[in-house]
Amino acid sequence: MKMMWKLISPPAFNRFADKALPLCAGGAVLAFAIGLYYALFNSPPDYQQGETVRIMYIHVPSAMIGMGIYVAMAAVAAIGFVSNPAMADIFCVAAAPVGAVFVALCLVTGSLWGEPTWGTWWVWDARLTSVLILFFLYCGYMALRHSFDDDFRGSRAGAILLLVGAVNIPIIKFSVKWWHTLHQGETFFRPGGPSIADSMLRPLLIMALGFCFYAALLVMLRMKTELLARRIERARDEE
Repeated sequence: MKMMWKLISPPAFNRFADKALPLCAGGAVLAFAIGLYYALFNSPPDYQQGETVRIMYIHVPSAMIGMGIYVAMAAVAAIGFVSNPAMADIFCVAAAPVGAVFVALCLVTGSLWGEPTWGTWWVWDARLTSVLILFFLYCGYMALRHSFDDDFRGSRAGAILLLVGAVNIPIIKFSVKWWHTLHQGETFFRPGGPSIADSMLRPLLIMALGFCFYAALLVMLRMKTELLARRIERARDEE
């Protein structure tokens, strides 16, 4: 593990990012073009929800990416306690706003989907409330991380919050099983396979892939910007 963090030094990361960014950009454009075509024009409306179901192609990938980025931040923060805390901090600082935006998009599209489907914009059930808590955890991390004059202390405090907040991820995942909830149950990972028709599953998976490429693109760009900002700050301090 320590060897891995030695390889992810700022110069090594910049070299990797310079090669990966065009691939992520191209992958995102291609996946979005194909996914949106099939989602909007070549997939059927739901027999109950009608055309409203097309919000799913934005809502579900946003939720997946919002949760995935938080899990990655918590894992990197834990590794940062024992090896290369500077790069771990840079990743978390760069990824937090991206994850927060995806969770906010999940909440907004969920409300737009819920009003015609359930007859309400919001209800305080377990799934919706735990996702809202995830958004607050992102905001709390960003506020806490930048509330210290000492970067090291801010990094440690933020990392602890990430690790404590990680308990919310399984709550989001299993809330529809543990409690009575208005939100629908599992769609992908359920006994017997996905409960969604192939004509809807394919564009949903393509859109999810596009969101993955796009999220990776944003995080790497923000990491490169953060590395450059810290280099400039160090150069000013040395003058």
